[in-house]
Amino acid sequence: MKSPRRAGILLHPTSLPGPFGIGDLGPQARAWVDFLADAGQTIWQILPLNPTGYGDSPYQCYSDFAGNASLVSPEEMAEEGLLIPAELDAHPPFPGRAADFGGAAAFKAQCFEKAFERLTSGGLPRLEEEYRRFAGEERSWLEDFSLFLALKRAHQLRPWWEWEEDLALLRPEAVARARQTLAAEIDEIAFEQFLFRRQWDALRAYAGGKGIVILGDLPIFCAQDSCEVWSAKQYLQLDGMGRPTVAAGVPPDYFSPTGQLWGNPIFDWDTLRAERYAWWIRRMRAALRASDLVRLDHFRGYLQYWAIPAGNPTAEIGQWRPGPGEDLFQRLREAIGGLPFIAEDLGVITEDVAALREKLALPGMRILQFAFDGEPDNPFLPHNFEPHTVVYTGTHDNDTTLGWHLSLSEEERARVDAYRDGGEAAWDFIRMAWASVAETAICPLQDALGLGGEGRMNFPGRPAGNWGWRFGTEDLRADLAGRLRDLTELYGRLKEGGSENLTAETQRTQRKQ
Repeated sequence: MKSPRRAGILLHPTSLPGPFGIGDLGPQARAWVDFLADAGQTIWQILPLNPTGYGDSPYQCYSDFAGNASLVSPEEMAEEGLLIPAELDAHPPFPGRAADFGGAAAFKAQCFEKAFERLTSGGLPRLEEEYRRFAGEERSWLEDFSLFLALKRAHQLRPWWEWEEDLALLRPEAVARARQTLAAEIDEIAFEQFLFRRQWDALRAYAGGKGIVILGDLPIFCAQDSCEVWSAKQYLQLDGMGRPTVAAGVPPDYFSPTGQLWGNPIFDWDTLRAERYAWWIRRMRAALRASDLVRLDHFRGYLQYWAIPAGNPTAEIGQWRPGPGEDLFQRLREAIGGLPFIAEDLGVITEDVAALREKLALPGMRILQFAFDGEPDNPFLPHNFEPHTVVYTGTHDNDTTLGWHLSLSEEERARVDAYRDGGEAAWDFIRMAWASVAETAICPLQDALGLGGEGRMNFPGRPAGNWGWRFGTEDLRADLAGRLRDLTELYGRLKEGGSENLTAETQRTQRKQ
């Protein structure tokens, strides 16, 4: 059966407007979903929803199973009777168009404390019963995560390898003492996760009712300072003290003469394979618990990964080692009923990686900003696309299309302008993507708003000052929705209704979760 043509917008929830420091899962998130529906869009792409660590990056998270409690909406908590209006009004002044991650987390910590006290005082028995049921059903990951985060807070957020050795290495007596000493804190952290799950599930259901699917994102590697690395060391290439023996990254290329040293620990695929990838299946189910489709970051790493000796200052020295390859995906298909994934196949992609993606029937990615090097066979040029593709004007790691266009040399801009219509740069690229044969076309909201470099979300390699862009409520104008809808209809990407917008494989996966 031919796949539907569809279109969507990339926007992380932290970029939503609202009064509490960062975007959250409350009324503004529903207004955003309404805008997507009015604009004829059927995909909302997000970044990882997990609790952020260093640099507030959604790609360096404390857990791949937990949600980011800073996204919890105080307004929704008030609707549940967990907060009173005066407590909502007590928030400090926050900037309107920039995220204040630290300030938001501090204010919401106060909200969680008040709400938990209200819950456990007996005034909300039905909600407390629901919370206790959630805690029991999610015990397999929630107990470890709640203890991990309670210990981090007790150690002033220092990474787990700087804790006492008994706790860093999870020696049973030390863990048992910590669970007892930190019992109240552990319970409240689990409650925060309950609120996140409750609010996200409600928002996702609201989106589904409007015919919009959620496209999530899964980094291939876990952050070193994460609950997963702390609690599941046996599945990673670590020494006896829990230190990585090799680190993840990619070797030097045209864009990076010393390569990219990400620093994440690397999985011990032999151990995972011996257990039929049971831990990885749980990880993937958690990702699909939060979204309908998942973008697989660094798809090449599933076939072969660049292993950099621990302690190396750059990624120049390393070796390619085999990843799990097709074996992992066959187990995932059996376990979850399909492969509802998009392969991030950017960078240097060898023939065997392309062959694996094609064998698994996963769509790859094409970025229009990468198309104009002057080579007519550049695979990112729309006339070279294959239909089973997801095309983007740009991603969270790129400048906005307008900012990028303004930064080009005269020669580069001439190549670009020869290919486009001569209107607004960002909207010419949106039209280019929507008109292409690619089954799916996506642009960041910043491009639809026609923003320049002030709208950029992330500068790869910059350790701080990223992820903070937010839009204002006045930006989601009816004429903008109409313009998007007209273009989406013109190029056959307008789909009405709800579940019909899901691929058959996605629907099978949802039924099996």
